[in-house]
Amino acid sequence: MFHGSMVALVTPMHEDGSLDRERLYRLIDFHIENKTDAIVAVGTTGESATLDMKEHCQVLRDVVRHASGRIPVIAGTGANCTREAIELTHCALEAGADAALLVTPYYNKPTQEGLYLHHKAVAEAVAIPQILYNVPGRTACDMLPATVERLSHIPNIVGIKEATGKLERGREILQRCNGRLDLYSGDDATAMELILLGAKGDISVTANVAPRLMHQMCAAALAGDRQRASEINERLLLLHKNLFLEANPIPVKWALYRMGLLSRGIRLPLTELSSEHHAAVLAAMDAADVPYK
Repeated sequence: MFHGSMVALVTPMHEDGSLDRERLYRLIDFHIENKTDAIVAVGTTGESATLDMKEHCQVLRDVVRHASGRIPVIAGTGANCTREAIELTHCALEAGADAALLVTPYYNKPTQEGLYLHHKAVAEAVAIPQILYNVPGRTACDMLPATVERLSHIPNIVGIKEATGKLERGREILQRCNGRLDLYSGDDATAMELILLGAKGDISVTANVAPRLMHQMCAAALAGDRQRASEINERLLLLHKNLFLEANPIPVKWALYRMGLLSRGIRLPLTELSSEHHAAVLAAMDAADVPYK
């Protein structure tokens, strides 16, 4: 349903932490100009954990309205409360998003049956295409391939963002689901290999900083051109690594600030990138020929 480089978009903020809608609109235009294939709004990278319900829905509406059909919009609507996830997913539907991305319920550590019933409840409550999101390093909750297989039979569950970075996990999901849902990488460092295995694209942090290169890399991998994809990915490897020197989105927001696309705004408990990591992030930007001040 979706393919290529799908940016996990940051949420621009003023230095006092309030939402910066003008810079949000500029970022959307920046990604359209640089061939990003889809925008994922208010996910982990978009600081969904620190936006209240009103702000969350407002950002979704702003992104859909400004994108105006020029690029697909996938709305982050996951929560560790099923009722809240349903409410946020309703917001995405009403805003006009093309799909919703739902992270596994974090912190409360549901069983596999609980994960199945949670995602089933949201899918049945809101008639919008839904993409599962498995990132156990963040959530302390791992949705196993057998559970993904069960969920793949629900018609409006159309994909999964698999962020374990384990290629064998991706291969097993592809085999079990047999084309019933699309697989997307949620780990930039292994995205190229996962696409070459059969994934449809990458929901990417790196794409915030190097959108055109990420689009080109994903397109080459989707075409089965390993040599071309590898040549491009080689230039991106330091970004894939160094944008995670501190918790995402701390490094990527600092990089975008240096690019002149954001102010320094980030919400507590996250803080600005530590000075000890500045040189490493700039070196990664240099390797990908990303201009900065």
